[in-house]
Amino acid sequence: MRFLKKILIAAALFTAAMGASASPAEPKNGVEYETLPTPQATESGKKIEVTEFFAYYCPHCNVLEPQLAAWVKKQGDNIVFKRVHVSRDDSVAPQQRLFFTLQAMGLVDKLHTGVFHAMHVERNRLNTDDAVFDFVAKQGVDRQKFIDTYRSMGVSARVRRADAMMQGYNVTFWPMIAIDGRYITSPSQADQGSKSAKNEEQLNAQALSVMDVLVAKAKAEKK
Repeated sequence: MRFLKKILIAAALFTAAMGASASPAEPKNGVEYETLPTPQATESGKKIEVTEFFAYYCPHCNVLEPQLAAWVKKQGDNIVFKRVHVSRDDSVAPQQRLFFTLQAMGLVDKLHTGVFHAMHVERNRLNTDDAVFDFVAKQGVDRQKFIDTYRSMGVSARVRRADAMMQGYNVTFWPMIAIDGRYITSPSQADQGSKSAKNEEQLNAQALSVMDVLVAKAKAEKK
């Protein structure tokens, strides 16, 4: 009986240890996050740069958005937060140009959530230039000014920059979050060390916990 009790205790301790190793509060390189082989340049100075690689059509990005927005607000001046709309093919190119046009016009904070709502709730695919122009006009944006910006060399340069960043960060799926040009994680990756099933909001919360650790780690390394 005592021998059996010792086995059960040992098994319980082993299980607890395994659970601890998978905790997003203590993420491990190569499991819940990765270190980029080549650090990417950042522009945030002493603050930690956090970059979200996302796409408007992506349902996972849509679910993540409110949780990520709350996390960014909580971080406050601790970070500089940026978004990069990824490329895929011609069918979603208008959505990418939509984002970078909103960015160029200083309208992301005003319309970013609305674009997600239009696509994922109202089922407006925004997959043509005209569909994009009609959408922004309904939001009270000057249609011609938007079109001029949308077709400008400046927005084209932002698209090319996004493509270059995707290569530099090796972005092959999204949403993906980069921390200070050195670390990357995502809701799916942050769950790599766990064996329990989770819904998408739980996966997102786990990723945000990993990001907390990575921001603190990057901040300590800047000193």
